[in-house]
Amino acid sequence: MTPFGARVRALRADRGVTLRDLAGRLQVSAAYLSALEHGRRGAPSPGLVHQVCEVFGLIWDEAEELALLARLSHPRVVVDTAGLTPEQTALANRLAQTIARLSPATVAALHALLDATSPAQKPRLRRAARRGRSAQQNAVLPQKL
Repeated sequence: MTPFGARVRALRADRGVTLRDLAGRLQVSAAYLSALEHGRRGAPSPGLVHQVCEVFGLIWDEAEELALLARLSHPRVVVDTAGLTPEQTALANRLAQTIARLSPATVAALHALLDATSPAQKPRLRRAARRGRSAQQNAVLPQKL
């Protein structure tokens, strides 16, 4: 599941909107919306993000946070290591090979390490991610991003 998908699912649950109902309001198929929520489709277009904001009445910070989550929600990430050191390339490959097996604690530690080296956009992402968590997601995602 992508950050955008998790947030849309949480918005639907909070407001009692079914997948089929939201798909109808957005004029997309329920299958597409389900695939988008589960990370089986690419990041949504800015137009679709805007429509989701309109349907749920999201404005200002909430709309901006949803747009940020959409930009961070491409399910197939490509890392261009051209020009990087061999150690950086090896790290990218190891992460790609092992990310599915990392524990939530390890993921949280990696987020903390990255946050310490690049603080840009950290608070906004944390706030948006926290708002989008359901009980099921809390079991999978770390407590701190």
